[in-house]
Amino acid sequence: MSVWDDLVGQEKAGEQLGAAARDADALVTAAASGAAPPEASRMTHAWLFTGPPGAGVVRTARAFAAALQCVSPDRALGGAPGCGFCDGCHTALIGTHADVSTVAAVGTQILADDMRDTVRKSFTSPANGRWQVILVEDAERLNEKSANAVLKAVEEPAPRTVWLLCAPSIEDVLPTIRSRCRHLNLRTPSVDAVADMLVRRDGVEPGVAAAAARATQGHVDRARRLATDPAARERRATVLRLPLRLDDIGGCLKAAQELVDAAADDAKALAEETDVKETEELKAALGAAQGGRLPRGTAGVMKDLEDKQKRRRTRTQRDSLDLALTDLTALYRDVLALQLGSRVAIANVDVEDTLDRVARGSTPESTLRRIEAIAACREALDRNVAPLLAVEAMTMALRAG
Repeated sequence: MSVWDDLVGQEKAGEQLGAAARDADALVTAAASGAAPPEASRMTHAWLFTGPPGAGVVRTARAFAAALQCVSPDRALGGAPGCGFCDGCHTALIGTHADVSTVAAVGTQILADDMRDTVRKSFTSPANGRWQVILVEDAERLNEKSANAVLKAVEEPAPRTVWLLCAPSIEDVLPTIRSRCRHLNLRTPSVDAVADMLVRRDGVEPGVAAAAARATQGHVDRARRLATDPAARERRATVLRLPLRLDDIGGCLKAAQELVDAAADDAKALAEETDVKETEELKAALGAAQGGRLPRGTAGVMKDLEDKQKRRRTRTQRDSLDLALTDLTALYRDVLALQLGSRVAIANVDVEDTLDRVARGSTPESTLRRIEAIAACREALDRNVAPLLAVEAMTMALRAG
């Protein structure tokens, strides 16, 4: 199973990256043997991966990173890099390869402090003699200082360093950075492609896979989570019942509080294991004995870690809320389709009774206003408005129509 098998519905991108990986392998082979490098190469030092949510932008970039680090002996026999089984591919895919560094936003931004060590590492030679790969998962979250650091590194990269930047769209990245990258735009995979992947790769029942793929409209990660996690299905069912609970102001406020609390609980559950592991590893690195006190002068380091973990929990909570708002938007989109007699496929076929009740009890104009209210809530969360205030304003607007 090659690394390219994870690229659901991205055959064209896989072909382009596979060709670049073969040329990159030829460059490494030529350098190791002292031969002249190929005159023409489809490999370059910086790539920008863009695409809508669920297209698998980060997954595609990581698959390319694995192909660049592939050490399969089949390459010498004409095999394509990216076997998926060798040590280079495996460690790159799970995030433990010494020459693949991943940067992701801890809070709402990637700070200069988060980039400093990575930028410094980008100017060093790879430890295994192949490529030094820097993968930036949230390039749209680079702030001014961190973006300038990346720009300097991309302008004058080391000979065997490759930057892989991921963002929703090309406009989300500074023009000075994107002009130095090769752009690869991904598309949302079809519902059938996602359902097929869930059956083949995760062993999901065909009916469950088709329902999850349809409900998420081709979002690979969300479809996998919905198909394999009963708690995720329950959270989605709770969100989809929300329009039926807004009969009065008290119901609106209660629904908003429950939505925010659910997002906070989800964030806490996701962060708890990571936070404990990080804290224990840092204490061990600072020389603290098991269960003992920290050495003098290390309190500031621990405080920095706590601040980082707090920013990550805040972001995770807002991401969880955004996921709920996405499900709510999809529900009202289906309601609008029913009201207008559209032939667009209904995503939430499992809650058709709710769709029919909401559609009969309102007009297309009020449905559009409700969709706008959800969009306004998402924008408010992006501006760091308190989540409860933003969601309460949304539920009141949904009740008013």
